[in-house]
Amino acid sequence: MSWAWEYAPDEETVAAGAPPVLVAEVEKRADELVRAAEALYLDGTTCQGGALRGGDAIVPNGMFVHLVVPRHERVSIRRITAW
Repeated sequence: MSWAWEYAPDEETVAAGAPPVLVAEVEKRADELVRAAEALYLDGTTCQGGALRGGDAIVPNGMFVHLVVPRHERVSIRRITAW
């Protein structure tokens, strides 16, 4: 398995109504979060217990909510908010 990011539950739901430029910024930051998670959890599949981490990330013109799931080696983008 290797680290990646995904929309949860899906892009259509998470990015509904968000301008394309905001979605591009979110995806760029998601790539950065994946690289950071790879460095922090060298083998995420062996993580035990409640190692879930996440939070809010500010990007130009909005923000997004994400969750890092080490055991699945995934960064899930949960919600995008434009302003």
